[in-house]
Amino acid sequence: MFKDNFMAFETISVIGLGYIGLPTAAMFASLKRKVIGVDVNPNAVNAINRGEVHIVEPDLDIVVRSCVSEGMLRATATPEPADAFLIAVPTPFTGDDHQPDLAYIESASRAIAPVLKAGDLVVLESTSPVGATEQMAAWLAEARPDLRFPQDAGENADINVAHCPERVLPGRVMHELVWNDRVVGGMTARCSERATALYKLFVRGECVKTNVRTAELAKLADAVGPFVAVSDYMAAVPLQIARWVPGDYCVLGADGYGFADTRPAARRYFRIDA
Repeated sequence: MFKDNFMAFETISVIGLGYIGLPTAAMFASLKRKVIGVDVNPNAVNAINRGEVHIVEPDLDIVVRSCVSEGMLRATATPEPADAFLIAVPTPFTGDDHQPDLAYIESASRAIAPVLKAGDLVVLESTSPVGATEQMAAWLAEARPDLRFPQDAGENADINVAHCPERVLPGRVMHELVWNDRVVGGMTARCSERATALYKLFVRGECVKTNVRTAELAKLADAVGPFVAVSDYMAAVPLQIARWVPGDYCVLGADGYGFADTRPAARRYFRIDA
């Protein structure tokens, strides 16, 4: 069962301590939340535990050093119990047809599965194809048949699952993590609500709640600019094209594929300066 305060996140774990994971972990830790960073790179783990950073990003070193010295941030190679898990691992292309490789997401999912408990929140931050968050939930459910997940239990799930993609520019990450708007898509309304509560701990921009597939599509559309490439698996889906707004982006929705109307979220999400 959920804790009495199901919005409480005393301990947060960030899986993947790269250009997005480490700054995000540092943000939560700067708010005096206990943060456990997990990474397979021992050099990164050791550097962080010394209060150093292994990537170049303005102001990140200052925040990490402070958080480590205060005992709010530490790194490890093995996941530990937490109240919320953020997965920020690579999703590279593979093969001549450039299919997305979800192996890192699967590996991260199976790594955290043993330490999950009822009431936990799992958020996928990695840029991913539509359906990846649901696939992540399926891997978690396969590893933990003793827990209920949203794809089967809906709002009665023991574990909440959501997608909240990053949308920051290198060199401005620490500023934009705080001030950019975010799209938060849960597998259920409760999942969206809990994930929003987590990010609002430090996000001063607007957190726009939507469903998980809309959040995934919004990130992909933002990444490629105003022209959205539609892959083969969506070619047969009836698309509805939203109106062009001067100076804004065209938004794709797909009612027949489970997407809600994306326009309210997209108008706050797409950036024209990237």
